[in-house]
Amino acid sequence: MRHVISVLLENESGALSRVAGLFSARGYNIESLTVAPTNDPTLSRLTVVTSGTERVVEQIIKQLNKLVDVVRLTDLTETQYIEREIMLIKVRAVEGLREELKRLSDIFKSRIIDVTDSSYIIEMTGDATKLNAFMHAVGEEQIIEVVRSGATGIARGEKSLKVG
Repeated sequence: MRHVISVLLENESGALSRVAGLFSARGYNIESLTVAPTNDPTLSRLTVVTSGTERVVEQIIKQLNKLVDVVRLTDLTETQYIEREIMLIKVRAVEGLREELKRLSDIFKSRIIDVTDSSYIIEMTGDATKLNAFMHAVGEEQIIEVVRSGATGIARGEKSLKVG
């Protein structure tokens, strides 16, 4: 099963390396990893997406909690949460395809942010299902390049991941 784990960790050199090392040392796969500073400059928020049985994910969480850099963590999958990722996709946009790509961009609520004679760069946010559906609709033969941020998530309602 897919799990989205959100981690507050010390914003220090090597902290991310230790988290990634934990996964690689135990043979756990990271499907997506995003990290950035929070409003507290001493803390970063890391979102890691991984898959595994309940037992495996429980082990991952226990091992993460043992890391000295980890302040707090939560498995967002256990609550109601919102997940987003950003994608920049460069596509062939020649002749008859241009209007079709504009229409698809509108349908998927994305934006064309760069236009050349032969290509568009389209910016899109959403969950992985939406981004994958857009790529499928565009077609593999039209895609020149794809850059995705990886998932980030936040719990809905009053629940929050913070210190204190």
